[in-house]
Amino acid sequence: MKADVIVIGAGPAGMMAAGTAAGNGARVVLLEKNQRVGRKLAITGKGRCNITNFCDNDEFIAHVTANPRFLYSAVNNFSCYDTVAFFEERGLRTKVERGNRVFPESDKAADVVDTLRDWLAELGVEIIHREAKGLLIENSFIKGVRLDDGEILSDSVIVACGGLSYKATGSTGDGYSFAKSAGHAITPLLPSLVPLNTDDKDIPELQGLSLKNVTLTVRDNHTDKDIYSDFGEMLFTHFGISGPMVLSASAHMRDMSPNRYTVIIDLKPALDQETLDKRLLRDLSAFANKDMINSLGELLPKKLIPVVLDRADIPPHTKCHALTAVQRKALLNTLKAFKVTIRSFRPINEAIVTHGGVDVKDVDPRTMQSKLVKGLYFAGEVLDLDAYTGGFNLQIAYATGRLAGQNAF
Repeated sequence: MKADVIVIGAGPAGMMAAGTAAGNGARVVLLEKNQRVGRKLAITGKGRCNITNFCDNDEFIAHVTANPRFLYSAVNNFSCYDTVAFFEERGLRTKVERGNRVFPESDKAADVVDTLRDWLAELGVEIIHREAKGLLIENSFIKGVRLDDGEILSDSVIVACGGLSYKATGSTGDGYSFAKSAGHAITPLLPSLVPLNTDDKDIPELQGLSLKNVTLTVRDNHTDKDIYSDFGEMLFTHFGISGPMVLSASAHMRDMSPNRYTVIIDLKPALDQETLDKRLLRDLSAFANKDMINSLGELLPKKLIPVVLDRADIPPHTKCHALTAVQRKALLNTLKAFKVTIRSFRPINEAIVTHGGVDVKDVDPRTMQSKLVKGLYFAGEVLDLDAYTGGFNLQIAYATGRLAGQNAF
């Protein structure tokens, strides 16, 4: 069997690459080892699919945390706005939510997958549900793809089979093996956009508590410098912390080791220390004869109160009128700097994306073609590219897939 272009992996990058090449007149074979295309795409955004981010190219690049300069050509060729237009033109109505996140109007990720699959069908892309076992390479030229019981020949192969996150969807690292066989280096593979583990004994008591409108700061204890800060939402879990801000923060915590990083949460960022102290004094006066454990309900979620008091070394049944100045100061400090010591990332399989991958120094950013093997292209998460949450990682997939598909035929 022979094709003009073979694409390995029917995720967002692979489907975009396959459709683009087919639109240029190529006979395209799309290899997907799952029985359905877009399996990981179908579960993104809690099943809603944050398609992209409605922002300009400069803002997009600013949200890329690994090798942003490599993406200039790709995003100039196919921007976030182009992505929205692409889906709208194919009948998928979209909407823009907080943080410029773009979702399907239906709130169904399956509609995004269906739009891409229908587009491929219209263009005549042949989807074969088989697993690629290796690349066929001769004298630094691609010749096709090896299957378990045969081969498909082609002068162009696009590797777009994802990273290591969400292995159940088929992201098992095959692309890294293919790249290595072609002589490409793989940078260290780490989880990114991933929840964080802690050994702090009181955090499991807060399991299920979601905080909104708080400030989160990450301090690197090796350098005693703050490396990331954000305002928004987070979640306490049985193992540590999660939620949008935590996932984004994890992208900055590259050299993880136990106790290297401390997350500092300002529970009342709208109030400076002096203003918060005045607020606290008012509450203490209003509840003068009540226990502290029963007096902070207007300031904190109920589940958080005993933990905050314990950290401030205030016995829960201390009367409000008996609170000392030293205790009040300790309480203020805890409210403005609630600390979580980070032990480790959660497993890479729980990460939204993989940090690391095919080293981009050996990939042409203008075409996505390998500099080592002619006719070999890479797109999507298999490359050492990742970004914050908010649709930016899917945009990397579309933009690199588009560029690879345009140049493969």
